[in-house]
Amino acid sequence: MSWSFTPWLRKVTKPFLLPIAKGLGKLGFSPNAITILGLLSYGAIGVVLAFGYRFIAGLMLVILGPLDALDGLLARERNQVSKFGAFLDSNVDRFAEFFLFFGLLYYLFHFRHASFKEAALVLTAMTGSLLVSYARARAEALEFSCTVGLMTRVERLILFGAGLLFNIIIPVLWVLAIFTPITAIHRIIHVYKQYKDQEKG
Repeated sequence: MSWSFTPWLRKVTKPFLLPIAKGLGKLGFSPNAITILGLLSYGAIGVVLAFGYRFIAGLMLVILGPLDALDGLLARERNQVSKFGAFLDSNVDRFAEFFLFFGLLYYLFHFRHASFKEAALVLTAMTGSLLVSYARARAEALEFSCTVGLMTRVERLILFGAGLLFNIIIPVLWVLAIFTPITAIHRIIHVYKQYKDQEKG
């Protein structure tokens, strides 16, 4: 299955997010500055979650999550797309997810007296999430397309936010722990097929 929810969501949200991106640009923010602003927002969400404010952290993720898309929108609008900008964004996204999972791990241990199984779930979900993103970054560095899979970053963040808002974070962790590795394997197979097609050509 090569279908992904992300392109559709980007198309639907672009008319709403582009004016915000332009507004930040008028205030003097560069695309890279928005990327860093997004990182700081995820750090703040992780801290709020670690302090036990689960619902507020979920609400912040819903509100601030779209900052992820604003840097790219502004870069394309201003024709400022750069290799360093893409590199920075890719690395910042990994740090952002780490902040979320670290905040969640602290919250589960401190406020819900998490078991080893729950801690393992967090680590498995985080590792799977990072593998999915790494597979794409490495593939694209080798000039393969690699946006396929069920658990792309957008899907992961939507699930994470829903888990916090509706207090179903453990079921969400199970979904992430199972399907992020599957998505990473899907991407490896997808790239392998492209590689074999190139060899045949």
